[in-house]
Amino acid sequence: MVLGFFNKRRVNRQIVQRQYGVITATARQPCFYTSYNVPDTVMGRFEMLAAVMILFLRRTSKSSEAGKQIAQEIVDAFFLDIDYSIRELGVGDNSVPKRMKKLAGMFYGRLERYADSLQAHDHEQLAIALAQNIHSLAADPSDMAELARWMLENENHLARLDEIVVETGMVSFLVPERLETNNV
Repeated sequence: MVLGFFNKRRVNRQIVQRQYGVITATARQPCFYTSYNVPDTVMGRFEMLAAVMILFLRRTSKSSEAGKQIAQEIVDAFFLDIDYSIRELGVGDNSVPKRMKKLAGMFYGRLERYADSLQAHDHEQLAIALAQNIHSLAADPSDMAELARWMLENENHLARLDEIVVETGMVSFLVPERLETNNV
């Protein structure tokens, strides 16, 4: 009985590592920073990672209990990664909890705002939300039109995935169009 528990945790850890690796690799695609108008900065990378995580979480919110458990472990890995990154940037130990709280608030605010637009399949509102979060309140939403389209396409793609794909950490994301055309 006890050995089964530890074996399950080891398998879950492998699934989480594999899936979180796919999420971060997707968020790091160069075309987001060269063609989709996301700034190649620490905060720009946070914004992309948050956007991909939000897509993943929206899919797993409709999952079985096993899928939701994996999703929670991936969220935990996401925040551990952010904590580690903040410390790597030289932020003092006393300031980390305060910054983590701020970044968590930003993430969950984006989750709520993007989810509304994704649920409604509202390209225009999603582009506005992305522009305001990634650039500023005065940003031009047309700068985020391609990223909004990519997110909506992935929302549809992820909705079609079988549950076993989620439970085994094999969720993949569509390759950004600009990346495809650059590699051909």
